[in-house]
Amino acid sequence: MAVKKKRAYQSPVRQRQADETRQRIASAARRLLEEKGYAGMTMEAVAKEAGVALPTVYAAFGSKSRILTEILDEARFGDSYLEAVREALATTDPCEKLKYAARIARRIYESEGSVLDLLRGAGVVVPELARLERERECDRYEAQAKLVDYLAHSKRLRADLNRKRAQDILWMLTSRDVYRMLTSEKGWSPEEFEIWLKRTLVETLASGAKSAKKE
Repeated sequence: MAVKKKRAYQSPVRQRQADETRQRIASAARRLLEEKGYAGMTMEAVAKEAGVALPTVYAAFGSKSRILTEILDEARFGDSYLEAVREALATTDPCEKLKYAARIARRIYESEGSVLDLLRGAGVVVPELARLERERECDRYEAQAKLVDYLAHSKRLRADLNRKRAQDILWMLTSRDVYRMLTSEKGWSPEEFEIWLKRTLVETLASGAKSAKKE
């Protein structure tokens, strides 16, 4: 007689408590980063500031660089980002979806700016953090394949572009480096960046598309 395997059960209460603990740790780490810099944001100090045991901090994050990544992600993927994503998923027009890619990029980079300034001011130079950021870029690249596929399935991808080339272009144009160069180095406002990027994405990737109107 076959023995049924017990299905893993996750208590919603336990999950909520774990999420709240993780949030408390990240908030404590940010306070320490602001007040004492990266050197003062030790795992021991984070545990004390958050009011949890040191093993709890390690269990939740594993390392300081992963806590920094969490702080950045909280800034990047807030309510304005989630609202833009919901609106992008709701629209069926391929060109409108491209324009939402511009809006989402702006909201991410605009929201993370204060945290990145904080990290630079704290003298954070961590090889592992750089590696985690590269992983985020790989994730962003892979996620954008869905938008390129939608363009292709809708017969709106430019005929002179294959999906790989279109994905490369989309990833590059929506990158943090492009946003930084135009806003930080050339003085564009985030709104000007978004308007330009909407028009550029549509004109570069979509077939038979008119320029995006200024919004």
